[in-house]
Amino acid sequence: MTKKQSIQVFEQRKVRTVWDDEAEKWYFSVVDVVGVLTDSPDPRNYWKVLKNRLIKEGNETVTSCNRLKLLAADGKMRLTDVADTEQLFRLIQSIPSPKAEPFKLWMAQVAAERIDQMQDPELSIQQAMTDYKRMGYSEQWINQRVKSIEVRKELTDEWQRRGIAGQQYATLTDIITREWSGLTTKDYKRFKGLKKESLRDNMTNIELALNTLAEAAATEISKQQQPRGLNQNMQVAKSGGSVAKAAREQLENQLGNSVISPKNAVQALAEKTSSGE
Repeated sequence: MTKKQSIQVFEQRKVRTVWDDEAEKWYFSVVDVVGVLTDSPDPRNYWKVLKNRLIKEGNETVTSCNRLKLLAADGKMRLTDVADTEQLFRLIQSIPSPKAEPFKLWMAQVAAERIDQMQDPELSIQQAMTDYKRMGYSEQWINQRVKSIEVRKELTDEWQRRGIAGQQYATLTDIITREWSGLTTKDYKRFKGLKKESLRDNMTNIELALNTLAEAAATEISKQQQPRGLNQNMQVAKSGGSVAKAAREQLENQLGNSVISPKNAVQALAEKTSSGE
């Protein structure tokens, strides 16, 4: 399935979730939900004990739970028990908690909002803009970022039509990034002092514009050339990146300095705050 991980927040408590595009459903980390409902100092052990009891009772909900790799507190991707909305509703009945009913309402709202966004993409864009404003990004940067999301989606849709799947998306993205910026995605993030954070969310306006140009160019070239297989798509990715590379070099010749900035969003937003903008 096509999995998109995100963090949902219930009463200031984080719940790791995964959206399955094919099944059109959310999966919630059971351990996180247990932690929210019980306030247990060790929700993992609480779930382990409860899980064993439910298995002995022949509870089918537990046996049908999936396990997916989610980002753990130590920064590593670890297999974690997850449950969809229907499964979680049944599991909650086994956990005595005054938060049970409010949490059920919250889950239903999360699911409904996602369905609404799928039916009306503008809602998803509006939500993204609201989130970025809350974090302190400028209007100009937000508009640029929203456009980049649209361009990225068009590119990944094109890759999917060309048979690209799984880790190949990361491979092609790395080629595009390296071609226009001179840095691999990993090196680019290290240059900005990032770890798990999104590289795009930490780009300057110029960096974001160049990256968007590279991905838009790769999409159009792919539509024209209709590549088959990873090798041909890699060549197209490089061609798209080279378009932005030429623009970057021309701009740098005019400016007399590199436009690849070591600044990340935290630093940029801190400067914005200190200058009173």
